[in-house]
Amino acid sequence: MGRLGPAQWTLAHVAAEAGLTAGALVQRFGSKRKLQISLIRRFADGVPATYADLRARHASPLAAVRAYAEQVACLAGSPEGLAHHLDYLRLDLTDPDMHVHFLRHAEAARAFLRAALADAVKAGELSADADLDQLTRAVETAITGSLFTWATYREGAAEAWVRKDLDAVLKLFSPASRV
Repeated sequence: MGRLGPAQWTLAHVAAEAGLTAGALVQRFGSKRKLQISLIRRFADGVPATYADLRARHASPLAAVRAYAEQVACLAGSPEGLAHHLDYLRLDLTDPDMHVHFLRHAEAARAFLRAALADAVKAGELSADADLDQLTRAVETAITGSLFTWATYREGAAEAWVRKDLDAVLKLFSPASRV
């Protein structure tokens, strides 16, 4: 998906990479669109386990949030790769059969962020008076919006750019900034 946008790849491309024939994919999925829907459904189905694993691998709740941000930043291996992902996003937002799964993914990501940020408050990494709903939305916006500004300015790696923006938001809610 990072190499080719949705208008560029064919079932033959997928078949070649999977070691199958395009006919086998047509027989299994029926069409390129149905394959895309199946992929986004499977992706959304696996998101809660992915985020649970991410949280389990980090003792610090904020480290888990930063690791999540790095995963998101991987969508932008290059400005061209991010552009391909934006083409997929357009489909996810406009095709009702894809959007339902995209929305499940987004809701799971928001729930992960909110829970990790709540844990960060409990652990003293964030101020006890932080409004978790506002903070979750600010973090979610900082991460995704940061990708767009990185692709515009193209300074350094996307991961570093996103981390800097995320840290700027988190700093506003640190216990030291609330004194």
